[in-house]
Amino acid sequence: MEQDIAVGLDIGTTKVCAIVASPDQAHPGMLKILGIGRSPSEGLTRGVVTNIEKTVQSIRAAVADAEAQSGVKINAVTVGIAGDHIQSFQSRGVIAISRPDNEIIKEDVDRLIEDTRRVALPLDRKIIHVIPQQFIVDGQDGIYDPVGMSGVRMEAVVHIVTGLVTAAQNIYKCVQRAGLRVNDMVLEPLASSYAVLDEQEKEVGVALLAPTSTGTLILASRGVDAALPGRFRDLMVMATFV
Repeated sequence: MEQDIAVGLDIGTTKVCAIVASPDQAHPGMLKILGIGRSPSEGLTRGVVTNIEKTVQSIRAAVADAEAQSGVKINAVTVGIAGDHIQSFQSRGVIAISRPDNEIIKEDVDRLIEDTRRVALPLDRKIIHVIPQQFIVDGQDGIYDPVGMSGVRMEAVVHIVTGLVTAAQNIYKCVQRAGLRVNDMVLEPLASSYAVLDEQEKEVGVALLAPTSTGTLILASRGVDAALPGRFRDLMVMATFV
């Protein structure tokens, strides 16, 4: 059962929250909340760590609270990242399909997505997410799942989300000093969208506003492909801070 436990950690400007969940056996596709921990946050400013030790103390307190409620020993977390340093932009990549039968397989898609990561970035920025928008096979666009199709040239339009290298490093450092392992780092408004939007809202397009103590995070999308729930089209991520 341990491998089915998921722990999310939100390190905010005013509070740190930890949540423990597992699959709900009575309701397939749903999660059962096992425990929630909260602690005041004193080590961040505008979503960025400014005091390592205070942030570590807040993480430990929130995690201890979540452990007490859930009865689960927490060793690893999925941590959120946000702040006015977050930026995003559209990009493209292209590869050739050299297989004799020209059939596109998952490894080709993975290779193409990896190709889209080869963009020029300032040394102080890193890629947090590469979110596919659509694929183009031999000039035919509007393809959202090219696996199994035939083609000799495949392109991808993706949305790339970046953040400051030091901001991400400091989050990792705080979590690790708190005695935890980071499973993954997720853009917070994107994580919120998976938590609160239903498939119909994703399909028709939506603007998600996530108010925080220091501003508003906005995720806007024109929709998703019905065959691939969770894949946003024309995604745009914005942040306004005060």
